Amino acid sequence: MDIITRTYDFKRVLVWELPVRIFHWLNALCITVLAITGLIIADPPAFMSTAEASESYWFGTVRMIHFITAYIFLLNYIGRIYWAFKGNYYSNWRVFFPFSKKARSNIKHVLKVDILLQNEEKEVLKNISVGHNYLASLSYLVLFLLALVQIFTGFGLYAPTSGWWLPKLFAWVPYVLGDEMTTRFVHHISTWLFIIFTLVHVYLVFYHDWLEGRGESSAMISGYKFVRKERVHGEDSI
Repeated sequence: MDIITRTYDFKRVLVWELPVRIFHWLNALCITVLAITGLIIADPPAFMSTAEASESYWFGTVRMIHFITAYIFLLNYIGRIYWAFKGNYYSNWRVFFPFSKKARSNIKHVLKVDILLQNEEKEVLKNISVGHNYLASLSYLVLFLLALVQIFTGFGLYAPTSGWWLPKLFAWVPYVLGDEMTTRFVHHISTWLFIIFTLVHVYLVFYHDWLEGRGESSAMISGYKFVRKERVHGEDSI
């Protein structure tokens, strides 16, 4: 009869550098503000007021907040692309293209864990990722492309009423998509896809934090994760 005892060594590793963490939280804030203001712009509520129109220009304020946040979102997006070439291994652009045999195997494992909840300890330890798992990397690649759609359609809608040159660079977008209504529809649907992604993302962060116990949820604050090395000792007994 074999008695198996396990001991774990934890090594504290800097995974997410400061620029990545700033990008993450600024991106989360921008998406939240853009989603809220965007939904208000799409379907503005009616407020009854006896004040002068000049004193209750709340819709213009909402639009201003939306546009300012859009500029911040764009600059943050450009900054993250820059850091994908400048940053460490875990933030490098190569990790967002998980198309190797090892990556496909890891994606299959993550789907089993996240969807079918087959979280056997040996399998989890065997397939654990220090940075993003490969399925997460693939989803972030899709998210980056979705953000690009949001930027192009958003500034394309803004271009006719903007006096600045930057939004006017996207004035061609509604013509390519057919008309302004189609552009608005694509922009609106992309917003809901962002919201759905955010809900799933938050759930999986906490789920993997519980499953792997490596500081998943706090890593985007401190930058550090705990990498676990397993040692298996077998002892024979009668």
